[in-house]
Amino acid sequence: MNGHNEITIEEGGTNVYADLGYTDAAEMQRKSQLAGEIARAIKARRLTQEGAATLLGIDQSKVSRITRGQFRGVSEAKLLELVAKLGHDVKIVVGPVRRRAGKIELQFA
Repeated sequence: MNGHNEITIEEGGTNVYADLGYTDAAEMQRKSQLAGEIARAIKARRLTQEGAATLLGIDQSKVSRITRGQFRGVSEAKLLELVAKLGHDVKIVVGPVRRRAGKIELQFA
């Protein structure tokens, strides 16, 4: 043995949750994006977690969990509501019918 350990590197896709084998990977990715936007908005408004909790109408501990990416048990609808309470306009657009299954996608302006 020459003392060198061989490291295998595998290129991931665009969704880390899918790469890790989560069955709800698309939903987890959307929730992650929303949680990240919530954290950015709180920081941009220079809110403490307690101040954000008061504004959002949730417990400070839930603000802490969401901003640290621990959003299991929080629905996408609730995260969208929190984004709106932080001053973002949230717009849901339903596109035309296609022959294939539709997709859900987030865009941040």
